[in-house]
Amino acid sequence: MRKLTLILFIAAACCLAALADDGNHHDEVTLDQLGTVHFPVSCKPESQKNFEKGVALLHSFWYEESKKTFSELASHDPDCAMAHWGVAMSDWHQLWDHPNAGTIKSASEELRKAQNLSQSRAAVNDRERGYIAAADAFYSNSERMDHEARARAYSSAMERVYQQYPDDHEGAAFYALSLLASAPDNDTTFDNRKKAGAILEKLFEIEPNHPGIAHYLIHAYDRPQLAQLGLPAARRYAAIAPSAPHAVHMPSHIFARVGDWQDSIKSNLASIALTRRATEMKMGGGGHQFHAMDYLIYAYLQIGREADAWKVIEEVKTMPATHMASHGNDTRTFGMSKFPAMYALELHHWPDAAALPVIADATPEDRAYTYWAKAIGSVRSGNVPEAKKDLAEIVAIKKDALEKKKSYISDEAETYGNEASAWILLGEGKNDEAIAAMRKAADHEDAVGQEQTSMPAREMLADMLLQMKLPDRALAEYEAALKLNPKRFDGLYGAGQAAEAAGQAPRASEFYASLVKDCEGAGSLRPELARAKQSIVAAK
Repeated sequence: MRKLTLILFIAAACCLAALADDGNHHDEVTLDQLGTVHFPVSCKPESQKNFEKGVALLHSFWYEESKKTFSELASHDPDCAMAHWGVAMSDWHQLWDHPNAGTIKSASEELRKAQNLSQSRAAVNDRERGYIAAADAFYSNSERMDHEARARAYSSAMERVYQQYPDDHEGAAFYALSLLASAPDNDTTFDNRKKAGAILEKLFEIEPNHPGIAHYLIHAYDRPQLAQLGLPAARRYAAIAPSAPHAVHMPSHIFARVGDWQDSIKSNLASIALTRRATEMKMGGGGHQFHAMDYLIYAYLQIGREADAWKVIEEVKTMPATHMASHGNDTRTFGMSKFPAMYALELHHWPDAAALPVIADATPEDRAYTYWAKAIGSVRSGNVPEAKKDLAEIVAIKKDALEKKKSYISDEAETYGNEASAWILLGEGKNDEAIAAMRKAADHEDAVGQEQTSMPAREMLADMLLQMKLPDRALAEYEAALKLNPKRFDGLYGAGQAAEAAGQAPRASEFYASLVKDCEGAGSLRPELARAKQSIVAAK
């Protein structure tokens, strides 16, 4: 059975050049790849290449282009049942999107076409019917089953495909993805991740150029406790599919977990450049660049490149409105909400954090993030009453999400609310209650694996203890935080401060030296970095 290596000529930004030099990330080449996919279907022979192109795009989450490819294929090859399956699968962005009623309706119509063709055409085999039935298990019964139940139903159906056709690597890859998409919220066992990883690791040895296998391995290991396992796939994925912006960004999910800030910066600069070049060529997915910007700014702030981070934030303000099929609002609102908040918190600009504007048409989770940052900024600026107002807004967002049965929003709002509450308790002088509240938040976050570009609750607990002049206890928490979030600027500096205050000068010098090394050549003006350098000199 033949292998098809998909080549896409899009004259896109050269991610390999960008990886070599993040200061010249607009270099271009004329040849890019989507990876190697082997997915034989009962369509016209001349349709096979385009079908596999669509699948490769699907594996790299370039849903806008995969849908376009499958739609064009269905138009040119009306009897191709799997083209309609591809359109339906392009409408479900499994790891982050809950399709709305309109999307479910249109995708279900595509699956009806696929099912009708599978019943009327003898050429359609049972394997293809299994894929179509699995997709239908997700989209059908939407009025009686919630999103999570339908995701589990899809996963169970894909497991049957995986078991019935053990030589079908596409079925194995899509089944592994379904395990990640159907994992329970706040899972502390990582059972689905480990199960998916075990399937994908075997495939990775056999198909090192398959985009989905490398991609889903990164997602499987995208937790602090598992991140080291994802490095081989992270080092490989961008080279497999350098024409896909998400493929070029995705390795930074692992790089951010292990504190490899330079490679995270290179990955995201390349992804942003590639996205913009693709947009210039009227290709879809322009809004994805804000996700890469999130990781880019976060990495800049960890190595003293705050000036570069601010340039990105300023640039977002001047960008035109960007809309994507899966988002009803302007996708810039994510960046306009999160980026200034992240910047203010990471640099300890507490008054700036307290004064952050709330973007009215931002998503509920983005507004909750802003109120969380405002609450922390208000407390640490000495304005507890204002922080309580911010907390009330977070509580309202959570309540609304619960009423609308949007657990992914309510869970996020609850996390922000718990952390804001802990800071308010500290501001009220209730130190023991504040420590207990933040420790509870930190223990939960450590167990489930925190979001990649946010301030760890364990580090905030250490900040509290240091503020209370309990340096020994603070040092223990900083060290625990750094194990799961290595090489964070604030974590290293805080640990150095705590060690110094605890009379552990040699240990303090180790933390400060690590921070100074990470920020070498950055030209940072942060006072923390200057004090770290002074402490190192004084200790000699």
